[in-house]
Amino acid sequence: RFGVREHGMAAVCNGLAAHGDILPYCATFLTFVGYALGAIRVTALSHFRVLYVMTHDSIGLGEDGPTHQPIETLASLRSMPNHLVIRPADGNETSGAYAAALENGTRPTTISLSRQTLVHQANTSIEGVMKGAYTIHEPASGTAAVAVLVATGSEVQLCMAAAAALGNVKVVSMPCWELFEEQSSAYQQSVLGGGLPVISVEAAATTGWSRYSHAQIGMTSFGHSAPGAECFKHFGFTVENISAKVAKCVAHYGTSAPQLMVNL
Repeated sequence: RFGVREHGMAAVCNGLAAHGDILPYCATFLTFVGYALGAIRVTALSHFRVLYVMTHDSIGLGEDGPTHQPIETLASLRSMPNHLVIRPADGNETSGAYAAALENGTRPTTISLSRQTLVHQANTSIEGVMKGAYTIHEPASGTAAVAVLVATGSEVQLCMAAAAALGNVKVVSMPCWELFEEQSSAYQQSVLGGGLPVISVEAAATTGWSRYSHAQIGMTSFGHSAPGAECFKHFGFTVENISAKVAKCVAHYGTSAPQLMVNL
């Protein structure tokens, strides 16, 4: 019975992990990770396997407003060494997130989950999550891709809708930066390389995305108190805005976009 005490909650889980023979987990809204961050840092420092299940992970939370809508939280967690941060796009990837957490016995895992209802996307898989990022959509046969959309969580669904409208973009789901960094350069290049401009789409701070993309659609302010769908529209998470960003990137880079740092 943790109560509303996020730091104490994570600290208790550290104690359970230190004792051994148990896989502790705890949960709260993602934005309240801030209260638990010191204890989570101890988890990573101590090489404990603790599972943090964090929900309501974006402006899609809606009417509770900016106080409950995480913006900088994912960037903060991703910057922590020895820590997996996984933001799954659907049920298949959520299964993959739990599998990764079980397989990684010497570091914590934070699973970042949406409030919104997300449908299963074609080609998502547990195996894809284990690689951190993977291609889930290519243009129809005979159509060359002109750009790559890379997204996490609920924004993968949005990128798939944009791909259906555009017809000439590749979509990459990237649930876990840390696992992708551990793949070979050849694999990384196969996913995000090839000279095409890469546009990232995530309803959170864009900090760090320049390593994986040439342009970013993300949050540069706190959120807004409105239904989740209205928040997404207000902040530019729409098929129309993605299409416009693709057009600008293709006009600027063509098919000669600079190699991304992750591939070096």
